[in-house]
Amino acid sequence: MLISQAIDVDQPIDAVWKFFDDVPQVAACIPGADLTNKVGEDHYEGNVIISAGPVKLEFAGAAKVTSRDNAKKIIHIDASGADRKGRGEAQAMLTAALVPIATGTRVNISLDLVISGAAAQFGRGLVADVTAVLVNQTAGSMKSRMKAISMGLDPNSVGGPKAASGISIGITVVQRAAFRIWSRFMLPYQPVARR
Repeated sequence: MLISQAIDVDQPIDAVWKFFDDVPQVAACIPGADLTNKVGEDHYEGNVIISAGPVKLEFAGAAKVTSRDNAKKIIHIDASGADRKGRGEAQAMLTAALVPIATGTRVNISLDLVISGAAAQFGRGLVADVTAVLVNQTAGSMKSRMKAISMGLDPNSVGGPKAASGISIGITVVQRAAFRIWSRFMLPYQPVARR
Protein backbone atom coordinates (compact mmCIF):
# COMPACT_ATOMS: atom_id res chain seq x y z
CA MET A 1 0.00 0.00 0.00
CA LEU A 2 1.48 3.31 -1.10
CA ILE A 3 0.75 6.40 0.97
CA SER A 4 1.95 9.83 -0.13
CA GLN A 5 1.72 13.10 1.74
CA ALA A 6 3.36 16.52 1.68
CA ILE A 7 4.33 18.34 4.87
CA ASP A 8 5.12 22.05 4.79
CA VAL A 9 7.62 23.23 7.41
CA ASP A 10 8.41 26.90 8.05
CA GLN A 11 12.15 26.23 8.21
CA PRO A 12 14.87 26.61 5.56
CA ILE A 13 15.67 23.49 3.56
CA ASP A 14 19.18 23.08 5.03
CA ALA A 15 17.78 23.07 8.59
CA VAL A 16 15.15 20.48 7.66
CA TRP A 17 17.76 18.33 5.90
CA LYS A 18 19.97 18.46 8.99
CA PHE A 19 16.97 17.34 11.06
CA PHE A 20 16.45 14.33 8.74
CA ASP A 21 20.10 13.41 9.21
CA ASP A 22 19.26 12.42 12.82
CA VAL A 23 17.21 9.22 12.38
CA PRO A 24 16.38 8.76 16.10
CA GLN A 25 15.10 12.36 16.19
CA VAL A 26 12.91 11.73 13.12
CA ALA A 27 11.67 8.46 14.67
CA ALA A 28 10.80 10.36 17.86
CA CYS A 29 8.24 12.29 15.79
CA ILE A 30 6.35 9.08 14.99
CA PRO A 31 3.77 8.32 17.69
CA GLY A 32 4.81 5.19 19.56
CA ALA A 33 8.25 4.91 17.94
CA ASP A 34 11.50 4.64 19.86
CA LEU A 35 14.46 3.80 17.60
CA THR A 36 17.40 4.86 19.73
CA ASN A 37 19.56 1.73 19.70
CA LYS A 38 22.27 2.32 17.07
CA VAL A 39 23.52 -1.02 15.73
CA GLY A 40 25.57 0.26 12.79
CA GLU A 41 26.12 3.16 10.44
CA ASP A 42 22.65 4.62 9.74
CA HIS A 43 21.09 1.46 11.25
CA TYR A 44 18.83 1.58 14.32
CA GLU A 45 16.66 -0.79 16.31
CA GLY A 46 13.83 -0.18 18.73
CA ASN A 47 10.10 -0.45 19.27
CA VAL A 48 6.88 0.87 17.78
CA ILE A 49 3.60 0.62 19.70
CA ILE A 50 0.28 1.23 17.94
CA SER A 51 -2.96 1.12 19.88
CA ALA A 52 -6.35 1.71 18.28
CA GLY A 53 -9.17 0.84 20.66
CA PRO A 54 -8.96 -2.81 21.68
CA VAL A 55 -6.19 -3.50 19.15
CA LYS A 56 -2.64 -3.01 20.42
CA LEU A 57 0.36 -3.96 18.33
CA GLU A 58 3.89 -3.84 19.73
CA PHE A 59 6.53 -4.13 17.05
CA ALA A 60 10.21 -4.82 17.61
CA GLY A 61 11.88 -3.38 14.58
CA ALA A 62 14.77 -1.81 12.79
CA ALA A 63 15.30 1.08 10.41
CA LYS A 64 18.20 1.66 8.05
CA VAL A 65 19.03 4.55 5.78
CA THR A 66 19.61 2.89 2.41
CA SER A 67 20.52 6.04 0.50
CA ARG A 68 20.98 9.74 1.11
CA ASP A 69 21.37 12.29 -1.69
CA ASN A 70 22.72 15.48 -0.10
CA ALA A 71 22.55 17.47 -3.35
CA LYS A 72 18.92 16.61 -4.17
CA LYS A 73 17.88 16.36 -0.48
CA ILE A 74 16.32 12.89 -0.80
CA ILE A 75 16.58 10.14 1.79
CA HIS A 76 15.42 6.52 1.62
CA ILE A 77 14.80 4.51 4.78
CA ASP A 78 13.84 0.83 4.95
CA ALA A 79 12.12 -0.33 8.12
CA SER A 80 10.73 -3.63 9.27
CA GLY A 81 9.26 -5.06 12.42
CA ALA A 82 7.47 -8.03 13.91
CA ASP A 83 4.69 -7.91 16.49
CA ARG A 84 5.99 -9.22 19.81
CA LYS A 85 2.95 -11.52 20.15
CA GLY A 86 3.46 -13.00 16.70
CA ARG A 87 0.36 -11.44 15.15
CA GLY A 88 2.04 -10.02 12.11
CA GLU A 89 4.91 -8.25 10.48
CA ALA A 90 5.32 -4.92 8.75
CA GLN A 91 7.79 -3.61 6.20
CA ALA A 92 7.99 0.01 5.13
CA MET A 93 10.04 1.82 2.55
CA LEU A 94 10.05 5.55 3.23
CA THR A 95 11.25 8.21 0.84
CA ALA A 96 11.45 11.84 1.93
CA ALA A 97 12.25 14.46 -0.71
CA LEU A 98 12.76 18.07 0.36
CA VAL A 99 12.04 21.03 -1.87
CA PRO A 100 12.25 24.74 -1.04
CA ILE A 101 9.00 26.73 -1.07
CA ALA A 102 8.26 30.40 -0.38
CA THR A 103 7.30 29.70 3.26
CA GLY A 104 10.13 27.27 4.03
CA THR A 105 10.39 23.62 2.97
CA ARG A 106 8.00 21.03 1.61
CA VAL A 107 8.74 17.45 2.63
CA ASN A 108 7.22 15.03 0.12
CA ILE A 109 6.80 11.70 1.87
CA SER A 110 6.15 8.42 0.12
CA LEU A 111 5.54 5.37 2.31
CA ASP A 112 5.23 1.91 0.78
CA LEU A 113 3.77 -0.23 3.56
CA VAL A 114 3.34 -4.02 3.54
CA ILE A 115 1.61 -5.73 6.46
CA SER A 116 1.32 -9.50 6.78
CA GLY A 117 -0.11 -11.96 9.26
CA ALA A 118 -3.02 -11.30 11.60
CA ALA A 119 -2.33 -7.56 11.56
CA ALA A 120 -3.22 -7.49 7.85
CA GLN A 121 -6.71 -8.85 8.60
CA PHE A 122 -7.81 -5.47 9.90
CA GLY A 123 -8.40 -4.54 6.28
CA ARG A 124 -6.68 -2.26 3.82
CA GLY A 125 -9.06 0.64 4.52
CA LEU A 126 -8.52 0.56 8.28
CA VAL A 127 -4.75 0.26 7.92
CA ALA A 128 -4.69 3.18 5.44
CA ASP A 129 -6.86 5.31 7.75
CA VAL A 130 -4.74 4.63 10.83
CA THR A 131 -1.55 5.25 8.84
CA ALA A 132 -2.92 8.58 7.55
CA VAL A 133 -3.65 9.69 11.14
CA LEU A 134 -0.15 8.66 12.22
CA VAL A 135 1.41 10.60 9.33
CA ASN A 136 -0.55 13.73 10.35
CA GLN A 137 0.52 13.34 13.99
CA THR A 138 4.11 12.80 12.85
CA ALA A 139 3.97 15.99 10.77
CA GLY A 140 2.76 17.99 13.78
CA SER A 141 5.48 16.57 16.02
CA MET A 142 8.13 17.18 13.36
CA LYS A 143 7.13 20.84 13.03
CA SER A 144 7.18 21.33 16.81
CA ARG A 145 10.61 19.72 17.18
CA MET A 146 12.14 21.70 14.33
CA LYS A 147 10.72 24.93 15.75
CA ALA A 148 12.26 24.09 19.13
CA ILE A 149 15.65 23.50 17.45
CA SER A 150 15.42 26.82 15.56
CA MET A 151 14.80 28.59 18.90
CA GLY A 152 17.83 26.93 20.47
CA LEU A 153 15.70 24.65 22.66
CA ASP A 154 15.97 20.93 23.30
CA PRO A 155 13.64 19.24 20.77
CA ASN A 156 12.77 16.64 23.40
CA SER A 157 11.20 19.45 25.44
CA VAL A 158 8.14 19.25 23.18
CA GLY A 159 7.49 15.71 24.39
CA GLY A 160 8.86 12.27 23.81
CA PRO A 161 7.37 9.54 21.68
CA LYS A 162 4.03 8.24 22.91
CA ALA A 163 2.09 5.20 21.86
CA ALA A 164 -0.11 5.85 18.85
CA SER A 165 -3.60 5.75 20.27
CA GLY A 166 -6.50 7.84 21.31
CA ILE A 167 -9.75 9.27 20.21
CA SER A 168 -8.35 11.06 17.15
CA ILE A 169 -7.46 7.75 15.48
CA GLY A 170 -10.89 6.29 16.25
CA ILE A 171 -12.81 9.35 15.07
CA THR A 172 -10.80 9.70 11.86
CA VAL A 173 -11.11 5.99 11.06
CA VAL A 174 -14.90 6.10 11.55
CA GLN A 175 -15.20 9.27 9.44
CA ARG A 176 -13.16 7.80 6.59
CA ALA A 177 -15.07 4.49 6.68
CA ALA A 178 -18.41 6.33 6.64
CA PHE A 179 -17.25 8.44 3.70
CA ARG A 180 -16.21 5.32 1.75
CA ILE A 181 -19.55 3.63 2.43
CA TRP A 182 -21.50 6.78 1.54
CA SER A 183 -19.51 7.19 -1.68
CA ARG A 184 -20.23 3.62 -2.74
CA PHE A 185 -23.92 4.02 -1.94
CA MET A 186 -24.30 7.32 -3.80
CA LEU A 187 -22.20 6.43 -6.86
CA PRO A 188 -24.98 4.49 -8.70
CA TYR A 189 -27.38 7.42 -8.15
CA GLN A 190 -25.27 10.16 -9.70
CA PRO A 191 -27.17 12.00 -12.45
CA VAL A 192 -25.93 11.39 -15.96
CA ALA A 193 -25.60 14.39 -18.25
CA ARG A 194 -27.74 14.06 -21.36
CA ARG A 195 -26.83 15.47 -24.72
